[in-house]
This record gives sequence, structure tokens and C-alpha cells, in this order.
Amino acid sequence: MPKADELIPRLTSALPRDLLLDLLDMSTARALQAHEVIRDHTDLKGKNARGAEGQVRFRLMEKGFQDVCELHGGIALAGGLLPGTELNFYQPFMRFEGDRGGVVLALASMPGRRELPTKNQSRASGVTLNYHLTPRLCLDASDPKPGDIFVLLLVARDPARSGKVDEIAIGAIDSNYSTYLFYETVEAFMANYVIISEPKTAPEAASAAEAKPSLVKLKAARKPFKPPEAPNIAGEGQSDNKA
Repeated sequence: MPKADELIPRLTSALPRDLLLDLLDMSTARALQAHEVIRDHTDLKGKNARGAEGQVRFRLMEKGFQDVCELHGGIALAGGLLPGTELNFYQPFMRFEGDRGGVVLALASMPGRRELPTKNQSRASGVTLNYHLTPRLCLDASDPKPGDIFVLLLVARDPARSGKVDEIAIGAIDSNYSTYLFYETVEAFMANYVIISEPKTAPEAASAAEAKPSLVKLKAARKPFKPPEAPNIAGEGQSDNKA
């Protein structure tokens, strides 16, 4: 299993800090929007309302996810095939390049905190990129060593509050789609970004700031993340299910 101190620098070099902040805001806003659409513009109730809200929520988040990623320099993989393979995908896969290698970022809903998202054709294709992260006996020097890794922005609904989400995390799944190789809430992950403090007027203060760069903190007005989402639904990756 990859050590966090090996994987985290790669993720922070490829995924901008502001990208994650904007994805947090987008996810909570789109989850609330989906709830309001179903509540205010349909007469659905109970299970039907929750199912419809889940469908609308994921589609709204999917569009917002791609828009935010493109705003921060992400490139959408085109053609519906993972490069160099015959593996199909039907959801937005956004590639970011860092000085430690490429990261392909996708979106998924979790049934609950730390639970694996539903396996569909897109995600099953994506995790093949994580072959070199997956524990195995390396007996052959010809084992594949792909350059990119596949990472998911994971959103867990709040089962008690419609229109809210319980947790948003960054996760990497092994190539067999059986377990997380890495999982951390986005808020906790933000502590891995280091920024250089503004130089102080006094030379002593400036040297102290250089010696101890400050950890990134969320905006002062930002409250501890208690996100939105609603019940997950079976049809989340509808195109995948048809494929």
C-alpha cells in the first residue's frame, strides 16, 4: 500500500489548493440546488423524491465538477477511452499535471463515509491506472508502470438532512476496486498545502516566516465543513449502466 507521505506530495503538486476549495463550495451548493428543484418544482414525496433528488444532484455536481476543474487548468480526457487502452469511460475525467506526475480526477457519490462508491464501467476503467499503487509481489521487471494515477472526489450524502452532504473526501481505489489505497477528507487534506508567508518589515520576522512556512487555513468566514447531499441513488452513472 502506498505510504501517505509518498502519495500526498504528488496530489498536492497536481491539484491546486483553490481547486479543492471551489469543489467544496460547488458540491454543497449543487446538492442544495437539487433538493430545492425537487421540493419546489415537483409533487414527488418520500422515496420517489429522494431518488429523483439523487439523480438531479449527481448531474448538477457532474457539470459543476467539470466547470470548476477547467477553471483551474484541468483538461477533460476526450474520446471516451483511457489513453493507450481500450477501456471506456462515460463521466468527466479531468487530468492535472504536477511536477511529480499526472493525476486523473473524477467524481463519485459514496453511500456513506469511507464506503466505496458504486463500481461502474467508468470507475472500473479509471482504477486500472492505479496498478502500480496496488500491493503485489513484484517478480517481473516488465510489470506496467503507468504515469498517471486515478483519484476520486468523493461525496457522501447526509442521510438525516435532505439537500446536505455528510462528507467530501479525496480517495484512490486499488486496481481491483476492492479497497481504498488513500482516503482523506478534503478539509483534512488542505493541511498538506504549504504557503510562504508574506515578508515582514522586520528582518527577524521575515527570517522566522521563511523558517516556518504557514499551513494553509480555510477562509476566516468558512465554517467547519458540514456539507449537503441527499440519498444516493441506483442510477447515478446511468450511461455506465447502459454501457
